[in-house]
Amino acid sequence: MARLLKKKKFGIHAKALAGIIVFTLLVNIAMCISGSLIFDRAVQRIYNERGYVVANIILNQIDHEKIAEYSRTWYEDKYYEDMSMYLNYIQEFSGAAYIYIGVPYEDKTIKYIYDSGSNMGFRDPIAAPFDEIWKAYTEGVRPKSYLVRHSQYGFLTSSCLPVKDRKGEVVALLFVDTNMEVIHSTLRRFIINMVIIALVLLGGFCLLNWHYMNSYIIHPLMILRRNIKWFAENTTTDDSLNDIKTGDELEELAKSVQSMEQDIVDYIDNIQTITAEKERITAELNVAAKIQADMLPRNFPPFPERKEFDIYATMTPAKEVGGDFYDFFLIDEDHLGLVMADVSGKGVPAALFMVNARTLIKYRALMDKKFSPADILYDVNNQLCEGNDADLFVTVWLGIIEISTGKVVSANAGHEHPVIKRAGGKFELDIYKHSPAVAAMEGMKFREQEFHLNHGDCLFVYTDGVPEATNAKNELYGPERMLKALNYNSDGDVKELLENVEKDIDEFVEDSPRFDDITMLSFKYF
Repeated sequence: MARLLKKKKFGIHAKALAGIIVFTLLVNIAMCISGSLIFDRAVQRIYNERGYVVANIILNQIDHEKIAEYSRTWYEDKYYEDMSMYLNYIQEFSGAAYIYIGVPYEDKTIKYIYDSGSNMGFRDPIAAPFDEIWKAYTEGVRPKSYLVRHSQYGFLTSSCLPVKDRKGEVVALLFVDTNMEVIHSTLRRFIINMVIIALVLLGGFCLLNWHYMNSYIIHPLMILRRNIKWFAENTTTDDSLNDIKTGDELEELAKSVQSMEQDIVDYIDNIQTITAEKERITAELNVAAKIQADMLPRNFPPFPERKEFDIYATMTPAKEVGGDFYDFFLIDEDHLGLVMADVSGKGVPAALFMVNARTLIKYRALMDKKFSPADILYDVNNQLCEGNDADLFVTVWLGIIEISTGKVVSANAGHEHPVIKRAGGKFELDIYKHSPAVAAMEGMKFREQEFHLNHGDCLFVYTDGVPEATNAKNELYGPERMLKALNYNSDGDVKELLENVEKDIDEFVEDSPRFDDITMLSFKYF
């Protein structure tokens, strides 16, 4: 029997009813606790204020000068007996626990002028907050109400007022204490009444809430459950969801589920066609990726007969095809063109734009007799702007190297800063002001920079996929890590330099997906 009970699952009906009861109980318990705390403070404040009212009545009736006299002589007379009878009457009539008049001392004791339980002159330690009592006695201010816990007198709330003579000097303090048991008994009656009312409301609320939830939530959900179970087993639709007429989100959900089931059935009918189409597109993308890769120079060393320099480059697309490209070509026997570019966007559109941009840059450079990167990019920019309805653009670093002298003239159209290593030095960014990207606006002019490479110097250019490679913590690889990887073996050959950077990026990114193409080119001048 115990095993059967363990295996039995509680349905949504039982869980909903249990949830309603538990939630309502918790709400009522919280209301009772908060209400009792608020009521306790309110009642305590009322009794404190009542104590001050009683104290003010007493101060208006007793002779303050006689109190001043008693505080000096500590001698009882006929007026003292009359005053004692009056204070005893007030104590009994007002329900106060204690009424007493005393003079505090700095040793934290009080000497009673009047106390119903002791004689004049009796001295007792002060159980109340001494600083408040002493301030009231020395400065004549009304202290805040406070609680007193005394082993002999019990748990009290006390109200205190200074007694002043005709000169305005405080001669004693008048105390009116109320037993906290009075407050607690009132609080207990309040809590009992609250609990009774809460239990009655709990029962009514549970019944109404259960009826509402069962009619408008649970029953429609059970219909949905049966329908979905049927669909999962048979992959066919039925009309049971039409029975849900709640006029709210559940009815909309039922209609959505019914529509979704029909869509799934239609999708299953067309799945073979979709799969075949996907396979065709994948095959075409693979062919496009191969064509794109074949367009870029991939045989290294590219000019084995030329010993004045060495080149190595790589391009890793983020998708099947990418928008990054590099290029290098001899313009004549003494001039070498280097290109590093990045088309905005990814995928097929960027790849098509890349093909067009690479072709225009190369053939315009081969026709240029001034060896001017700025003029080349000016003409290419105007050609690419024609019919550029997709608003694509390309960042380009174009450099023309005079092989015999090492002079480099370059133009940077919104591209990353190149990195240069001088012989015996380390790789450093060559930072200067860029021109706008190519194809961003027709008629733009581009500025040129000129520098020289000496024997053993190395040039490294790249796309933003290198510094913007991102790991699982959403951290960027950054130019600092790139320079560190280049300087790990700064005297290595051009291929080794790129392999060090690529290995460092792989270790940094690990298994995180790559969102941008990574393209690099290194050139070493001899």
